[in-house]
Amino acid sequence: MFERKINKHNNFYYMTAALIVLLLSASLVRSVADGMVESVLEGIIAVTFLVCVVSLGVDKSWKRFMQALIVVWVAAILLKKLAVVPHIDLLMLVLMFAFFWGTFSSISRQILFSGTVNSNKVVGSIALFLLLGLQWALVYLLVLAFSPNAFTGIEQIPWGQNFSQMAYFSFVTLTTLGYGDISPNTPFAQVVVYMEAIAGVFYMAIVVASLVSAGLAQKETEQER
Repeated sequence: MFERKINKHNNFYYMTAALIVLLLSASLVRSVADGMVESVLEGIIAVTFLVCVVSLGVDKSWKRFMQALIVVWVAAILLKKLAVVPHIDLLMLVLMFAFFWGTFSSISRQILFSGTVNSNKVVGSIALFLLLGLQWALVYLLVLAFSPNAFTGIEQIPWGQNFSQMAYFSFVTLTTLGYGDISPNTPFAQVVVYMEAIAGVFYMAIVVASLVSAGLAQKETEQER
């Protein structure tokens, strides 16, 4: 029934809503007991993955890739609960990045410079922006895992407890606000940060150009008819 409700005319509404809920939940779970933060967040992320996979049903190739990632993700969560496995957190961060990258690539193929412009595609461009910020947040978490002093204003603790703060820093950087409460402290971290700022500027230009181009093509087609 869930899959029937999601179709190519509204799939990005569901996906964007799921991503927004993930970001809001990540900030709220910080009030949960420390031992439960990661478990609660992992469950929310799993639900987000499910919504993304169902929403990408129109893209069969990426859907199979996403399904495989979800299976590995769930296996990693179970393995983490049952045994002490070195670097399991790093594996989970890499899996999350791969999933969000796959989702980003699939949406890009569906909405950028192709087809007609409608409200679903506009919402899809919002989903792309959220996915871009989430991917960079995961990159920052990986950088922090390998270099505890990479950022000032944030300490190296389990990634679930830092997820919300890194997402905040990522979107502040992506929009080039730069509040300064968290900042890069090493040359490599500085490079990663300014690369995200550049990506944010180019994203805006590309999306606007895509929507305008598709809109003009749609208008010309209607006039010819």
